[in-house]
Amino acid sequence: MHIESSLLTPPEYARLVARYGTTTVIADPHEIANVAGAKGIEYMVSGRAGAPVDLLYMLPSCVPATPADIGGATLAAPDLAPFVGRDGVLGLGEMMNVPGVLAGDPGIRDKLMLMPIRDGHAPQLSGPYLNAYVLAGLQSDHECTGRAEALEKLRRGMYLFIREGSTEQNIAELISLVTPQTVSRCCFATDDCHADLLAGGGHIDRCIRRAVTCGLERELALRMATLSAAERFGLHDRGALAPGRRADFCIVDDLEKFIVKQTFFGGKPSDTYVPTPLPAFPPTVACTTPSPDMIRLESSGTARVIGIVPHQILTGSLRFTLTATDIPDIKRDILKVVVCNRYHPTDQCGVGLVHGFGFTHGALASSVSHDAHNIIAAGCSDEEILAAMGAVIGAQGGMAAVDTGDVTLLPLDCAGLMSTLPSDKVVARLEKLHAVTRQMGSIADPFMYLSFLALTVVPSLRITDRGVFDGTVFCDVPLFED
Repeated sequence: MHIESSLLTPPEYARLVARYGTTTVIADPHEIANVAGAKGIEYMVSGRAGAPVDLLYMLPSCVPATPADIGGATLAAPDLAPFVGRDGVLGLGEMMNVPGVLAGDPGIRDKLMLMPIRDGHAPQLSGPYLNAYVLAGLQSDHECTGRAEALEKLRRGMYLFIREGSTEQNIAELISLVTPQTVSRCCFATDDCHADLLAGGGHIDRCIRRAVTCGLERELALRMATLSAAERFGLHDRGALAPGRRADFCIVDDLEKFIVKQTFFGGKPSDTYVPTPLPAFPPTVACTTPSPDMIRLESSGTARVIGIVPHQILTGSLRFTLTATDIPDIKRDILKVVVCNRYHPTDQCGVGLVHGFGFTHGALASSVSHDAHNIIAAGCSDEEILAAMGAVIGAQGGMAAVDTGDVTLLPLDCAGLMSTLPSDKVVARLEKLHAVTRQMGSIADPFMYLSFLALTVVPSLRITDRGVFDGTVFCDVPLFED
């Protein structure tokens, strides 16, 4: 999972999830690493001090996610090497550059040699390509959305992380694969959860309840949440209540409801721990608000349109015949989506089209756009899009919604990814944003969907500061086919 996606700093994130029985987290800090490089990793690791949860980290393997998607940093194996052996660093995080792995890229090979525990990221990879990926040393995958894909990866010896986040919801489809024979290779993953979902629905306890509701035997769900995860990461001092293991456990009301009443970390109530405050993070937004000319569309023909897939990180590759004057096309739910590079003065923008937000008016923008974390916006008019982007840029990062001229903002003052506010105040700000987006006619969790529209390492169509990107052929493509 990614702590940054909660919108909370590590100490505040730990304080929140400890309420729900979590005592150990395995996190990949590649979001802040893409913004600030090794300084970002150092910031996250330093957040372990005094936390009521053991925050353990996997070193980001893909900064940038692809060679074309450079954000605020580039990390090669020599940049990661100083973290090897550090307390709290377990292994190498999700390897998203599948083409580089399959091509035998020397830089990737050097990273894979750093540590023996290595997480994968290989959506829809199959057959001999999957064999080659596993042969290269990748051991797990959390990107499975279909049963056949997940079963093939289990049969190749991979660990299966069944994901349930704010928008990536895969337990219902995959949980039937968990049996007494496979449970040792199956764990839960939350990947990307905003603070409001954590505060209102829980953390891994939510995954347990969901799995049981979907038919999994309760004891198998509990093992996925505890011993299976501990054994996968070589944490032999935890994962079970037994002599010689850590006294990390929670008390629940009953096994049917599975509502956590109290959590103990290292034998002490988790609410007795006092995390060490982290220092302020330096500014990371150097761009200016784009001009109207930069986001204007003038072409016509058959357009490639990004299709939002409900409850998934995947996107569709849609085709619509239209002219620029058709946008926004409220009837067909086609809106403009814009990305500008946050790390340099604004001189160009990537402009595309997206289907599935459901807006009838208004716009939203965010500095959270995986994985380069440029400024991204979508909306029903250029004026509202630029107003939302301007609010985010002016705040040095954040999430903004603009409706009938009013701006609602959640500042993300830590690297444009996290807020230094307490979790309850972040949740309150998120609720205000969601109230505005509901008035705009939006789908649920629009900011999470927006953040993934720039993620080039997951199929299919995406948008970057260069323009439209096709994740199936792994290259930039024109917005209009004709």
